[in-house]
Amino acid sequence: MISLIRTTFPVRKYVGMPIFVRNLSRTKMLCREEEPIHIKNTNIYKDILMKEGDFTEQQSRIIVHTITESIRSGVSHVAKDLAKRERLLQLTYQQRVDFAKLRDQLLSSDRNEFYNIQNEYERMKNDLEKLKSRLKEDISKSNAGFKLDLSLEKGRIKEESSHHDLQIKEIDTRIDQEVSNMKMQIDSVKTQVMQWLIGVCTGTCALVLAYIRLLS
Repeated sequence: MISLIRTTFPVRKYVGMPIFVRNLSRTKMLCREEEPIHIKNTNIYKDILMKEGDFTEQQSRIIVHTITESIRSGVSHVAKDLAKRERLLQLTYQQRVDFAKLRDQLLSSDRNEFYNIQNEYERMKNDLEKLKSRLKEDISKSNAGFKLDLSLEKGRIKEESSHHDLQIKEIDTRIDQEVSNMKMQIDSVKTQVMQWLIGVCTGTCALVLAYIRLLS
C-alpha cells in the first residue's frame, strides 16, 4: 500500500511536514499486552496534510491510516519483544533465585558434609587414641607379665640350681663317707689279714719248733 501511495501520490517537500513528524512523536500510545493499540487525534494529522500538504481528504485519510497501521504494527512488535524481555527477566530472576537456592543447598550440603567428615575424623582420631592407649596398656601388661614370668623362671632356675647343688653336695658327702667307710673296711681287713698272717706264721713257727724238738 505504501508503494502504491508513492507512485500515485508522490511525496513533495512542504513546510508543515516537520510539525507532523513532531506531533507523531508526541502521540501517546497504550501498549498493554493482549489489548488493541489506540492512537488518538488522527483527524488532526489528516487536517494538517490537507491544509499544509495540499492532499485531498481521501489521500490524507489513506496516509494517516497507513502510518497508523505501521505504528500499530511496530508498537505491537515492540510490545511482543518487551513481553518476551519481561518474561526473560522473570526467567532470569527465577533462575537467579533457583541458583541462589541451589547454592545455599550446595553450601549447606558441603557444610553438612564437612561437619560429617570432621565428626568422622574426630571419631576416628578418638578411636585411634583409645586403640593406642589400649595397645600401650596391653604392651605394658605383656612386658610386666613377661618380666614376672622371667623373674619367676629365674627364681625357679636358681631354686633348682641350689637344689641340684645341695644334691651334688649330698652325693659328694655320701661318696666321701663311702670312701671313708671303704678305707676303714680295707684297713680293718688289712689288720685282720695281718693278724691272720701273724697267727699263721706263729703257728707255723710253733709247729716247726715242735717238729724240730721231736726230731731232736
